[in-house]
Amino acid sequence: MIGFIVAGLVIGALARLIKPGKQNLSLIATLLLGLAGSVIGGVVASALGTGDIFELNVLGFIVAVVAAVLLIGVAENVAGRSKAVR
Repeated sequence: MIGFIVAGLVIGALARLIKPGKQNLSLIATLLLGLAGSVIGGVVASALGTGDIFELNVLGFIVAVVAAVLLIGVAENVAGRSKAVR
C-alpha cells in the first residue's frame, strides 16, 4: 500500500514535469491524480497481459504517466472553469 502511494506520487510528479505550463495543483491533488494514473496504467498493462495490476512494469509505468498527464490537463480545465464562473 505504501509502495502504491509512493508510485502515485512519483507518477504524478513526472506528469507535472512533462505537462507544459504552471499547474495550480496541491501535493494531494498530484498524489491523487498520480494514483489514478497508476491504476489506469496497471489496468491497461494487465489487459494486455504484460503483468498484474499491482505489478510495476515498463508498459504500465508509461501508460500511467501518460494517463496522469491527461488527468492533470482535465483537472486544470475543470478548476479553470469553476474559477471563471465565480
